[in-house]
Amino acid sequence: MAPPPLLALRTATVTFGAKPIFNDIDLAITPGERACLVGRNGSGKSTLLKALAGEVDLDGGERFLQPGTRIAYLRQDPNFGSAKTVGDYVLAGLPPDAGPEGPATVEAVLAALTLAAEKPVSGLSGGEARRADLARALVSRPDVLLLDEPTNHLDLPTIAWLEEELAGFRGALLVISHDRAFLKAVARRTLWLDRGTVRRLDKGYEAFEEWSEQVIAAEEQQARKDAAKLKEEMRWLREGISARRRRNMGRVRALYDLRQKMSERLKVAGSVRAEIASTETGGTMVAEAEHLRYEIDQPTPDGGTLRRVLVPDFNFRLVRGARVGVIGPNGAGKTTLLRMLLGQLRPTSGKLRIGFGIEPVYFDQKREQLDPDDTPWKILCEGGGDQVIVNGRPKHVVGYLQDFLFAPEQAHSPVRSLSGGEKNRLLLAKLFLRPANLLVLDEPTNDLDLETLDLLEEVLADYPGTVLLVSHDRDFLDRTVTGTIAFDADGEVRAYAGGYSDWLTQRPDAPIAKAAPKAAAKPESSAPKAAATKLSFKEQREREQLPGQLEAGNTLLAKLEARLADSDFYSKDPKGFAETSEKLEELRANLAVLEDRWLELEMKAEELAQGRT
Repeated sequence: MAPPPLLALRTATVTFGAKPIFNDIDLAITPGERACLVGRNGSGKSTLLKALAGEVDLDGGERFLQPGTRIAYLRQDPNFGSAKTVGDYVLAGLPPDAGPEGPATVEAVLAALTLAAEKPVSGLSGGEARRADLARALVSRPDVLLLDEPTNHLDLPTIAWLEEELAGFRGALLVISHDRAFLKAVARRTLWLDRGTVRRLDKGYEAFEEWSEQVIAAEEQQARKDAAKLKEEMRWLREGISARRRRNMGRVRALYDLRQKMSERLKVAGSVRAEIASTETGGTMVAEAEHLRYEIDQPTPDGGTLRRVLVPDFNFRLVRGARVGVIGPNGAGKTTLLRMLLGQLRPTSGKLRIGFGIEPVYFDQKREQLDPDDTPWKILCEGGGDQVIVNGRPKHVVGYLQDFLFAPEQAHSPVRSLSGGEKNRLLLAKLFLRPANLLVLDEPTNDLDLETLDLLEEVLADYPGTVLLVSHDRDFLDRTVTGTIAFDADGEVRAYAGGYSDWLTQRPDAPIAKAAPKAAAKPESSAPKAAATKLSFKEQREREQLPGQLEAGNTLLAKLEARLADSDFYSKDPKGFAETSEKLEELRANLAVLEDRWLELEMKAEELAQGRT
């Protein structure tokens, strides 16, 4: 028999204006619950968490809280109220029964989060404010912990510490996060808020993508039977999860090929000269650093100054087409290093050469480049008209917006009406229209929803220029970069091949892997099956037919793209434009599947051929 819930919503409904955010939801948080809440941007995840916390009034249904149950709720934006210092704010979170050891607990948590109790809350950075809010939530000894994007603005060491704390947390946990690695580490159950209802998966986030694809496929089949009444919604879901995931399979293979090339060139991490592999043969130099060093003077409590080294003796060569992630604790000097490599900051010593013709573009996380009163159409078509130039080819602005997951009707909506994730997608769309060959992203993953992260990964994979990015999202780094610059624990700055996971195994203080126990020998079959020496008849026939299918598909793809590029198409036939756009996305997804199958058969045929020689 299931234990009674600590916290629950029963037939709960919340509306915004005349539109329901969610309707007739039943959701229970039981003792020991460890769940994550996922869903596309704007689906109402934060509102649902607020409803559970009792901070949003329900328009229907009821909220149940078992008497005596303590709840701690971490908001996306901290509210310090009348607190003057970090210590005051966190101490106010102690429960009434904390006892004399309460202040000591506060001191221990603040020390673990590297926060000074006497620091005024008015001067906290985004990361410091997040850590103060986390400290308050953790010291309250809650029975239910509700966390809304807890990893935002946190560096990698703090995220690792938080994962350990939550592993030992004995209460119930419900978390919203865009950090896939974090979700996989802390959640054992997945709740999917989808079009106003909650779907449940009694597995962790690692099983979500495959499960969600199966759900979408089943709904698509039913939608076709129901005369496509859910057509627009299914198009979005297909683009946002299933098709994009299939399209990325080939890019993932290419990414690992690039990492292998870099690993061969970067033989020793932190050697005198480290060169990131280029995606283009004979790529030109973007930046080259020799014995680069940067120091600053920091004030001390006694009124003096202390000379601090942010970047010590760094050697590096960045070539065109590389995708390089920069990782390290907050305040280590990551942004300082970026600014030096861009030539915006003069090093204390060493030499820095910037390549000829470098044209950078910067992703502004605060989105200050977007006028809230403008529309996406106006922002993208700065000179007027209805077309944008994408890779030298004209494209209708609505079609381009659809590439970034916008519905056609949103083209004329004011920016202020867009969600945070939609604004980020719009800024990405704007930046990628600019003629630049160096893309600099300083913590682009903060506040981004999972769909926007998928989109950003795809766009970066197709970007022909060079990418420099700072991020604390481990999964995002593993999916996007070919090399990593790390501010290591010993104070050195080193270059590594691969992403975050590769850095974990290559860093100087990496634990020595234990030898895996040898598997017990399996008894040999009395009649072992002969190894295959060639493709089966069916596979060989499929291998021969696939090139023709791909050629025909690409021909049709070119025709559809040319039709969508017609400036009069959207104005004369909006419905036809939407239908053609949908056919284009379906065709791209189908071609990606065919390409994957062709590559699989080619690799198998090559392996079999090598086995015969």
